[in-house]
Amino acid sequence: MVAAARAIETYRDDSLAQDRFAEHFVRAARASARWPVRPPEVPGGDANPLWGRLGRYFGLRTRVLDDFALRSARAGARQVVLLGAGLDTRAFRLDWPPGCAVFEIDRAEVLAFKHKVLDGLRAIPRAARTPVAADLSTDWSGALTGAGFDPAAPTTWLAEGLLLYLPHAAERRLVDTVDRLSTAGSALAYEVKLAAPPPGARDHPVYSSTERQTGVDLLALFDRDPRPDSAATLAARAWSTVVRTPFDYTRHYGRGPLPEPDDALATNRWIFAARTTA
Repeated sequence: MVAAARAIETYRDDSLAQDRFAEHFVRAARASARWPVRPPEVPGGDANPLWGRLGRYFGLRTRVLDDFALRSARAGARQVVLLGAGLDTRAFRLDWPPGCAVFEIDRAEVLAFKHKVLDGLRAIPRAARTPVAADLSTDWSGALTGAGFDPAAPTTWLAEGLLLYLPHAAERRLVDTVDRLSTAGSALAYEVKLAAPPPGARDHPVYSSTERQTGVDLLALFDRDPRPDSAATLAARAWSTVVRTPFDYTRHYGRGPLPEPDDALATNRWIFAARTTA
């Protein structure tokens, strides 16, 4: 779904993010082969709650995290770790500075599908890229260090569209692991939900439309346990943290979703953290 949204965003006249690989993932998967990947293919255009409003959310998130990762890498954090990399193609499409190494952590079957599509396109990464097959709900640090990751080097960490789906304990373990593997100069960006969706979210057009058009019940995917305050945990461990709403960036870029009644996006926060001491 995110790949389809990125594909549509790529071909918008006012595009915030470019991902020429995204449409090929959508077409290669049987379940999504008929989904739209270009703006003219979207029924109802931007009025479509899924491919319009939620799709623009994914495009906005992609742009914000692209910018964060590049700023961090150019500031010296040349090791990049994509946590739950999925169909992320940042290693292939961003203009990384020389010497960058990108580690992509996800389940083996996800990485296998991704490799099949990218190999078929003869895609060439723009940084040294290392896929790491691991389950992020368990201990994944050994797999990462075994793949060549250096905990003594500053690192840019991205967890895009991941922590929303992990149980409380798994989120705490992941943040603890990132903290343990990060030295001064490291940076982390991730997305969380501060609370459960509001009671009326089930009937919000974004979610009812998504289930009708794709068969995916998004609300059923979110973990319903009370969320840990990971930003406060990091702040207590020598990280400086900034918390933003997606709507802050909608206003900054002049496009993207704005708040609506009974909107589960209203509980989403994007956290940006920097490790200030070793």
